[in-house]
Amino acid sequence: MKSFHNLSEYKIIVTGGAGFLGKNVVRKFGEEGVPSENIFVPRSKDYDLRRESAVERMLNDFPADILVNLAAKVGGIGYNMENPGVLFYDSIIMGVNLIEQARLHDVKKFVAVGTVCSYPKYCTVPFKEDDIWNGYPEETNAPYGLAKKALLVQLQAYRKQYGFNGIYLIPVNLYGPGDNFKPESSHVIPALIKKFDDAVTERKDSVSIWGTGNASREFLYVDDAAEGIVKATKLYKKEDPVNLGSGMEISIRELTTLIAQETGFEGEVSWEKTKPDGQPRRCLDVSRAIEEFDFKAKTPFEEGLKKTIEWYRANKDSIY
Repeated sequence: MKSFHNLSEYKIIVTGGAGFLGKNVVRKFGEEGVPSENIFVPRSKDYDLRRESAVERMLNDFPADILVNLAAKVGGIGYNMENPGVLFYDSIIMGVNLIEQARLHDVKKFVAVGTVCSYPKYCTVPFKEDDIWNGYPEETNAPYGLAKKALLVQLQAYRKQYGFNGIYLIPVNLYGPGDNFKPESSHVIPALIKKFDDAVTERKDSVSIWGTGNASREFLYVDDAAEGIVKATKLYKKEDPVNLGSGMEISIRELTTLIAQETGFEGEVSWEKTKPDGQPRRCLDVSRAIEEFDFKAKTPFEEGLKKTIEWYRANKDSIY
């Protein structure tokens, strides 16, 4: 299967291209020389990707050479617990429709962006791609994680039967400017930033955090994630999934302390230990991405965190 070194020659659809990660991916494609008229970002009001007829119409309206699928319903632990059916159905049906219609419309390359939530709850750390089938995902993440993982099976089956050029990437938890800070659906970093910034603004002397603080996470700055996706689009052409991460690991307790310091919060932190921690540990083996398409995260965590906090404080009055 061919590589796509000169992306400027191709027409590209980026589903989810108006979202947090998607905007950065679209910008990175532009930096690679892809003209704006060659990049199409479908909007849900125009194309409901849960309907196969809408996906077919999209590919008729914009015959693409490359399709990058970032479309998904996502959220933190609370959102996942409240919406397991929506997360499963929307994630799997959009992916299945897009892959099938991409095949029928002779799309030359399909880039599926999966989720670290697909890994088993108890997985050897760091997570290696070959371990993804070695157990059931953490319960609060399982419907979403399994739906996304099913698309890996579809891509591998289509490659075997039809010669379909589909690749599958597994990014770890993302963060950065432009993240989702809405309390009902945000992930851990924006949720903590908002919580501590609110506490500083309202002069609170204590903040309560879900869980025990003992769980660990790995984080990837959104600009780095976008670079990894674009590099893989250009250079990667194998069926094996590839982790996209930074290779770092930090406990939620350490993360909380760091965000409290960066936001200037000097009060007490209490832990709601009856609330779930989610997956016990999360840290990726990132060697395959380095070997296959020379991707390595560049942004130091504390630097990325400062930029995220600065962005939030500059934009918080306009993002709700």
